[in-house]
Amino acid sequence: MRPPVFRTRITELFGIRHPILCGGLQWLADARYVAAAVNAGAMGFVTALSFPDDAQAFRRELRRCAELTGGSPFGASVAISRRAGANERLAAYVDVIVEEKVRFVETSGDSPQPWLGRLKDAGCVVIHKVPTVRHALSAQKLEVDAITVIAAEAGGHPGTRMVPQVIQSALAAEVVTKPFALGGGMSTGRHLVGAIAMGADAILVGSRMVVAEEIWAHRRYKEHVVGIDETANRVVMKRFRNHHRVLDNDTSRDVEALEAEGIDDFDRYAGHVSGRLARRAYETGDWSTGMIDMGPSGVFAREIKPVEAIIDEIVDDAIRAASRVDLARVPS
Repeated sequence: MRPPVFRTRITELFGIRHPILCGGLQWLADARYVAAAVNAGAMGFVTALSFPDDAQAFRRELRRCAELTGGSPFGASVAISRRAGANERLAAYVDVIVEEKVRFVETSGDSPQPWLGRLKDAGCVVIHKVPTVRHALSAQKLEVDAITVIAAEAGGHPGTRMVPQVIQSALAAEVVTKPFALGGGMSTGRHLVGAIAMGADAILVGSRMVVAEEIWAHRRYKEHVVGIDETANRVVMKRFRNHHRVLDNDTSRDVEALEAEGIDDFDRYAGHVSGRLARRAYETGDWSTGMIDMGPSGVFAREIKPVEAIIDEIVDDAIRAASRVDLARVPS
């Protein structure tokens, strides 16, 4: 494990060695992956809804993670739906988080306000993920401890505004007063140094991590990701204002074709966008089907290796990047 190089509000808040958050990857962020991130000096989050309708399976995964970290704190990720009635099931997952004394909670999607009282009373540190600076301003009025601001390059759901990271990060630094991380296109140490220079306190890494050895997905899927370039992704579901940046494959092209035809009947899309189809792709390695979250920074996932090796690589790259900045400065 590399020694700490940067001290930021996020490293202090999370008690971590490096200002790197490993994204709560739907279906993939389990105990083994999250523990590997924590043990490498970063922070990870077990995704609650990777255990749909089974809060007790989620509980078992949290307990396994606590064993693998040797008691070191780790996180859980809770996605909050904007659909009416869809969040009723979250109460059971929040109860499990509180009862298992999970220290860090990442929330995303709709406002976390309904859950903050319970989480904060339990002593949880909450970081809320938002797609725009405007949402960040709203979030920092709440009792959240930190904010992740994602940009257009984010795999998964980047929001509808699609502001690129080079703009989003500078805008966020001007107005976000709470500790904040940047997500979307963040994969290298150069990105980490750039984020800190912009005023951020950490980066959120997602697509870069899917080829980690600790990720349970089929090796054939990982081998495909190792070979992709920065164009191997598509943003679909724009017709429903539910932008989804996913791997370029048969399913995403089929969805894009339906949108191009002007199809508004969601039933025509349902067979393509089921989350269970993406899970099956991870299980079988058949990357040609399913809405598989992937951002352009997946191009940096060039080798299948352990989480610790990936984190070390990011830190080493950051040290070199910071040195280049120092060398470029005119002596005073």
